[in-house]
Amino acid sequence: MIFPVTRYVFRWLRQSTCRDLSRSAMEVAFRGVRKVLCVAEKNDAAKGIADLLSNGRMRRREGLSKFNKIYEFDYHLYGQSVTMVMTSVSGHLLAHDFQMQFRKWQSCNPLVLFEAEIEKYCPENFIDIKKTLERETRQCQALVIWTDCDREGENIGFEIIHVCKAVKPGLQVLRAHFSEITPRAVRTACENLTEPDQRVSDAVDVRQELDLRIGAAFTRFQTLRLQKIFPEVLAEQLISYGSCQFPTLGFVVERFKAIQAFVPEIFHRIKVTHDHKDGTVEFNWKRHRLFNHTACLVLYQLCMEDPLATVVEIRSKPKSKWRPQALDTVELEKLASRKLKINAKETMRIAEKLYTQGYISYPRTETNIFPKDLNLMALVEQQTPDPHWGAFAHSILERGGPTPRNGNKSDQAHPPIHPTKYTSNLQGDERRLYEFIVRHFLACCSQDAQGQETTVEIDIAQERFVAHGLMILARNYLDVYPYDHWSDKLLPVYEQGSRFQPSTVEMVDGETSPPQLLTEADLIALMEKHGIGTDATHAEHIETIKARMYVGLTSDKRFLPGHLGMGLVEGYDSMGYEMSKPDLRAELEADLKLICEGKKDKFVVLRQQVQKYKQVFIEAVAKAKKLDEALSQYFGEGAEVAQQEEIYPAMPEPIQKCPQCNRDMVLKTKKSGGFYLSCTGFPECRSAIWFPDSVLEASRDGSVCSVCQPPPVYRDFCSTTLAKRQRKNAGIRS
Repeated sequence: MIFPVTRYVFRWLRQSTCRDLSRSAMEVAFRGVRKVLCVAEKNDAAKGIADLLSNGRMRRREGLSKFNKIYEFDYHLYGQSVTMVMTSVSGHLLAHDFQMQFRKWQSCNPLVLFEAEIEKYCPENFIDIKKTLERETRQCQALVIWTDCDREGENIGFEIIHVCKAVKPGLQVLRAHFSEITPRAVRTACENLTEPDQRVSDAVDVRQELDLRIGAAFTRFQTLRLQKIFPEVLAEQLISYGSCQFPTLGFVVERFKAIQAFVPEIFHRIKVTHDHKDGTVEFNWKRHRLFNHTACLVLYQLCMEDPLATVVEIRSKPKSKWRPQALDTVELEKLASRKLKINAKETMRIAEKLYTQGYISYPRTETNIFPKDLNLMALVEQQTPDPHWGAFAHSILERGGPTPRNGNKSDQAHPPIHPTKYTSNLQGDERRLYEFIVRHFLACCSQDAQGQETTVEIDIAQERFVAHGLMILARNYLDVYPYDHWSDKLLPVYEQGSRFQPSTVEMVDGETSPPQLLTEADLIALMEKHGIGTDATHAEHIETIKARMYVGLTSDKRFLPGHLGMGLVEGYDSMGYEMSKPDLRAELEADLKLICEGKKDKFVVLRQQVQKYKQVFIEAVAKAKKLDEALSQYFGEGAEVAQQEEIYPAMPEPIQKCPQCNRDMVLKTKKSGGFYLSCTGFPECRSAIWFPDSVLEASRDGSVCSVCQPPPVYRDFCSTTLAKRQRKNAGIRS
C-alpha cells in the first residue's frame, strides 16, 4: 500500500516541541486508558524492555511477522492499571521512492528527479509488521514509542505513528526516552514520557529526500553514460553517487595524490650517543635537522675539533600520561579500528547487539561528559567480580570512588558509552569489544599515570643536545588499560658542570617521508572534522565506497583509491565544482542540526539544497566530457558518444512559467495528436494550456514575441501567434 505525501508532511500530527508533560496532566490524559501499545525499533529491544518492566512475568504471543513477537504484561502507569502490549518494527517501516513513472532508469532525464513527486510506502517485506500494528492499535487507547533515541529512531517513531493513526486518528501518542536497557532506565522512561519531536523527524525526512533526489540523478547520469563509453570495463558496474560518499572518497584520493606529489628532501643532523653500564643514551640536536649540507658539515667539524661534552643543565619535573576521556561513538569506532582491528561497521553492529542485550549504554552518542546524576559508583561496583579487572574496579572504590576524565561535548540526549551490566559469557569479537568498553570506562574513572621526567642538556662546541629520561611512579589507569603504553627510560646520573667524552659524534643524513595512506580511524576523524555524515553513518559511507570498488584496502588496512574512484574525483573536480570536497555536504549537515533545533524551516532547507545540487548537475552534464577524459586515463580511450545520441530522453526546454505554481511549463504532444503545455510539477500541479486542434505543428524557436510582453512567452506560443496560426490552418483546411 502506498501513502502519497507532499514533502512528507503528516498533517494529522501537530508540530511537537518534545516538551515534558506534568504528572498531573499525564494522569488526566490516561484516565480511561486500559491498553497501551508500545513499539520498539527491534525485537530484541522489545523483549528486553518488556522483560524488565514486567519483572520477567510477560506473556508472549505471535505477531503476523514471525520476526516481531508481541509481549503483554500488566503495569501501573500514571495512576492506571493498564495492559502493556510491547512489539517492534525492524528498523524503518516505510520506504520512499519516486512515483512509478520515474522509477525506470531510462524513463526520464535524470534532471527531472530533482522535482519529481516522491511517495512513502510500506515495502512488501514489512507488510506483516504494518498489519500487526494496525490490528493491535484497534484494541489500544495509547501508543508509546520506544525506538532508539536518536534522529533515525525519532523518524522511525513517526512512521509507526503514521500507520497507527491511520487506523485510529484519536490515538494518544507519547515517547519514551532512555539510553540503556536496564531496570532503572526503562522505569524512569515510563515515568517521564514526553511528546515525540517532529522537528528531529523532519530533519531525517529532509536528508532522505535529498539523498534520494541527488543520489538517483547523479547515479543514473554517470552510470548510463560511463557504461556506454567504457563498456569493456564498466558494463556491469553500478557507479553510485552520494553527497557523503564522494567527500569520503575525496579524502582517500586527496591523501593518495599528496603521496604521489611528495618530493623527498635530504636533511642532515648531528647525532651524539653516550654509553653507560645500563645502556646507551642518545642526545638529540636542539636544531633538530638542517637541509643545507655545508652548514651542517661546518657545525659538525667544529664539534669534532673539541668533542668533549659539558652538562649545562639538568631539569626534573613531574610528568603525567592522561587517562582516556569518556567514550563517544566516533572514539569507539576509531579506537576499535586501531586497537582491536575491528572495522567501524562491525564495531557498531556488535555495539548495537550489546546494547539491546543490556550490557552497554546506547552506542550512538556524541557525548563525552558523564552526567552528574549517573551513579558511576554502582557501575564500577558491578565489575568487581571479574577475575581480570575486578581488583582494579575494587581499588577505584577504595580510593574515594570514580573521578572520570570528561571531555567537552554533549548531545543532550545520551551519556558516554559505558557498561551497564557485568557479563562473562560473551565470545569472540563481542567479548573483545565489551572488554574494551569496560576497561576504557574503568580507566576513565581512575587516575592519570604519574612519572618524573629528567632532561639533561649538554654543550659540544656551543651546539646543544638534549636527552630525556622517565621514571614511572604510579601506573594508575595503565594497570587496567593495556591499549596505551608508557615505559621507563633510564638515564645515568649526570652532574651539572661535569664533562664527559661522548661515545659517538656523527653527522647522519635522512630523508623526509611522505604522509601515509589513510587508516579507517584517520578517515573517520576527517569525516567528523569536516561534518561529513554523523556518528551513526560514518561506517555506512565507508562501506559504500568499498563496495563500489572506488577504494580498496592494502595489506596493513589502509585505503587505496581504485582507478574508478580516482577517475570520478578527478573528472568532477576538473569541472570546477569540487564535489569530492566536504563543503556542500557539511552545509547540509549544519542545516539539519538547525532544523532539529527549530531554527530553520525544513522546506527552506529542502528548496535551497535541491536548487544548489540541481545547478551542479546541469553544469556536470554540460561538462561531461571532462569526466570521460579523466576516466580514459585509467581505462583507455572510451567509445565516442555522438552528440545527437541520447542515453536518456531529452528534457524538453521550458516555454513559460506555470501560472499556478511558477514551475516551468514544457511542450507535450497529446495522445490523440495536437499539442499542449504541461507543468513540470505534474501530478502535484495539474495546470495545462491546451492548443486548439487546428494547430498542426508547434516548436520552440527561442525568440520572444514583441507584442505579448513581458517575457518569457515565446513567440510560437503567444496568443498573437497562435491566433494567426489558427486562422492560417483553418484556411488550409478549407
